[in-house]
Amino acid sequence: MSLEEARECLVNLEKDCVLRNVKAALDEGIPASRIILDSLSKAMEEIGRLYESGDYFIAELIEAASIFKEAMKILEPRLREEASRMKTVKRARIVIGTVKGDVHDIGKTLVAIMLQAAGHEVIDLGVDVSVEKFIEAVEEYKPDIVGMSALLTTTARYMKTVIDELTRRGLRSRVKVIVGGAATTPEFAKEIGADGWAPNAIEAVKLVEKLMGVQA
Repeated sequence: MSLEEARECLVNLEKDCVLRNVKAALDEGIPASRIILDSLSKAMEEIGRLYESGDYFIAELIEAASIFKEAMKILEPRLREEASRMKTVKRARIVIGTVKGDVHDIGKTLVAIMLQAAGHEVIDLGVDVSVEKFIEAVEEYKPDIVGMSALLTTTARYMKTVIDELTRRGLRSRVKVIVGGAATTPEFAKEIGADGWAPNAIEAVKLVEKLMGVQA
């Protein structure tokens, strides 16, 4: 099947094979979001585990991200079409970033793309974002929601550092905080005091809609 083959090819860093199977999956009528969630994102999670176990190094991570971005050039127009069909309850302003020490931007970028396509305003702070940058963005942009991502278990704990500092500065009550990434779980989100957790970009849009519905 194209999805499984694309996943295996990405794990093995075989660019041409990945792109060929992504195109084949689209030709088969498989939605872009499913190609990303059921194939490419799973491959990136596996690559993240290989990195944490020492089997892959920074060079492999960079190569995998490069291949993923090439695939996204094919998938992004379809993904935006899908997201634009999702009904927006209330337009939100969202500050989003991958936390300090983590340079993985794929999951975070997918969430940003989907949120923008669904009609929300997104301020993307990028990767390796320090607590100071999150605080500055909250003070400057006055967002409804702060979104944080982490792929590595070693960096996920930093999310609590950001939440604690928002509390210390008297900003926590002004924003909802959502988290995601391979290193996070619903239990982890609750433990660090976040308002919500999403396993992927599609669910992140639904979570924002739910939180904005509560605020509306």
